[in-house]
Amino acid sequence: MAVNAKKVAVYVVVVFGLYVIVTDPEKASDYVLVGFQGISDAASALGDFATWVANGGK
Repeated sequence: MAVNAKKVAVYVVVVFGLYVIVTDPEKASDYVLVGFQGISDAASALGDFATWVANGGK
């Protein structure tokens, strides 16, 4: 039952993504930009944390 729910959830997300791309490509590109910016910020924060740990927490 859980596998079917996961398949349905993935299907809904894919269909929604395609709908947004088809109906408003400019807005879809904004969503992608926000997503990549979030990933970039998270990677930067992890790098800063790793540097802090490597410096002995100073």
